[in-house]
Amino acid sequence: MKILQFLAAAACVFVLITVQAEVSSAAADTPSWGDGSIGSRVLSRLPGAAELYGELPATQAFNPFIYEFRPACVTADQVLFPQCSASMPKCKEAGGGSAVYWYKSLKSAVPPKWVFDSGPTCIYTEKPRDILAEIAAQISHEFQKTPVQPATVGSQPGPHTLRGQETNFYALAHEQQFTITLLGQKIHLTATPTTYTWNYGDGTTWGPTPTAGAPLPDDRIGEQTQTSHIYTATGKYAITVTTHFTGTYSVNGGPALPIPGQGHIPSPPLPLTVWRAVTHNYADNCNENPHGTGC
Repeated sequence: MKILQFLAAAACVFVLITVQAEVSSAAADTPSWGDGSIGSRVLSRLPGAAELYGELPATQAFNPFIYEFRPACVTADQVLFPQCSASMPKCKEAGGGSAVYWYKSLKSAVPPKWVFDSGPTCIYTEKPRDILAEIAAQISHEFQKTPVQPATVGSQPGPHTLRGQETNFYALAHEQQFTITLLGQKIHLTATPTTYTWNYGDGTTWGPTPTAGAPLPDDRIGEQTQTSHIYTATGKYAITVTTHFTGTYSVNGGPALPIPGQGHIPSPPLPLTVWRAVTHNYADNCNENPHGTGC
């Protein structure tokens, strides 16, 4: 890998002297947090180019090409690319930014036969900030601040039930999405309900569990379910559910990345009154006397 020379002048005028770099398999690995990255792009030190940073045009591990970049938007480009000046990137992600085109040649070609590959893209003389790493350090805190809506809690029967009988409870939660701006980047957040912690108000708790329960048809109310509960004493109770949300985020439309930890979102208490049932025996035959006592 050989550095020839790179010189950029202001006002989109450049001396056409290039830096040539062969893309090694190590440089072409799948992008990670990288050496200064923004969004889903990886701005790393260019192979063989001291203190020059940019995004390589190739990603495959075994590449038959070598590459060089050339300053973009020179006089010749104005003829070949009429929209050159208007389409140039701003190159403000780090200091010393310049717009370049990438050219490629087969490694086997001697001398190299350069053809246009891609661009314009930016290279920098200063190492870009590792924005993704900074976002990763803050994303859990930002996730906890998002206005995630709690689950809606219901009971059957309700708001009254009977002591010693099965009361079915359920929580209705849904995936939620948010868009925020963090460190100047567009962040898309997704919060997904995964587990629930139940508190039945009488000292009995259950969870975290993935079981959210579900409403029963009217003719099945009173059956035992995974989330049902039997109260042994009459009284007024407040049933609460905490929904545990896991999150993912993407930066500038990049791949979804997991958010460490969870968001714990409590639902408002569901009031429930537990009554006792009293049975009395009556002598009247209701078929014969529909207005009799107990009919």
